Amino acid sequence: MADYTPPAVWTWNPGNGGRFANINRPISGATHEKELPVGRHPLQLYSLATPNGQKVTIMLEEVLALGHAGAEYDAWLIKIGDGDQFGSGFVGVNPNSKIPALMDRSGPEPVRVFESGAILMYLAEKFGAFLPEGGAARAECLSWLFWQMGSAPYLGGGFGHFYAYAPVKIEYAIDRFTMETKRLLHVLDTRLGESEYVAGPDYTIADMANFPWYAGLVKGWSYGTAAEFLGAGEYPNVLRWADRILARPAVQRGRMVNRVTGEPSGQLHERHDAGDFETRTQDKLAP
Repeated sequence: MADYTPPAVWTWNPGNGGRFANINRPISGATHEKELPVGRHPLQLYSLATPNGQKVTIMLEEVLALGHAGAEYDAWLIKIGDGDQFGSGFVGVNPNSKIPALMDRSGPEPVRVFESGAILMYLAEKFGAFLPEGGAARAECLSWLFWQMGSAPYLGGGFGHFYAYAPVKIEYAIDRFTMETKRLLHVLDTRLGESEYVAGPDYTIADMANFPWYAGLVKGWSYGTAAEFLGAGEYPNVLRWADRILARPAVQRGRMVNRVTGEPSGQLHERHDAGDFETRTQDKLAP
C-alpha cells in the first residue's frame, strides 16, 4: 500500500475523480443556464433510475395503484453524467444538485422537495398512504427510513465506488466499506427475520427506501459482481423480502421510469402518462 501524506491545504485536482471526475467538484451552484421542462400533471419529477431515484417512482406508482388520481406525474430524465443536475433550473429545485427532485404544482404556490427520504415522507403525508399515522408504528417506520438514508453513503460512495468505480483498487478502502456493507446487510437480514416488512407487518415507505439499495446488492443489480463478493446467500431474509417487493406491479413500473441502462424492455426514459408503459415508442426511449 502506497503511503500518502495529505498536504497542509487540499487542492482540487479535476482529473482525479475516476469514473465520475467530470461531474464531481468541491463547490455547489449552477454551471449553466437551463430551464426545467414542465408537463401537464401537478407533480413534476426530475430524476434518474439510480437507487435513490427509484424510491420516488416506486412510491408514485404505488400511490396511483391505490387510486389517488392526484398522484399522476411527469418524470423528466436528468442525465447526471452529462451534468444536467448543474443546470440553473435543477439547482433551483435542489440546491444540492442531486436527483431526485420534485415540484408539486397542485397548490397556489409551487412546493419544491428534495432528498429522497423527504420526498417519500411528503408524498406519504400528502396522500395518506404507506406511513403510519402515529405512535410506535410511525416511529418504527421513520427510524428505518432514516437508517437507510444514513447507510446509503457507505453502500454507494463507499463500497460501490471503491469496489466498482475507483481508478485504482485500494485494499484498505474496499475492506473497510465491505465490512460496513455486510454489517448493514446483517442488520437488515436480522430485522427481516422477525418482521414481514422492514417497519413491521405492513408495506411502507421504509421498504420503498431500502429496496432499491439492498435488493440491488443481493440480487446482483448493483456494482457488477458485488452480490457474489458480498456473499448474498448469507442474507436469506433480505432475498425473500426483495423477491416479495419485486413481485409488486407498481414496483416493476417504478423501476422502469427514468432508466437508461439494462435491457430496453425495462427502460422508460421519461414518463408522462400511465399509458407510456404500454406505448414505449422510440421518442420515449431516446436518450
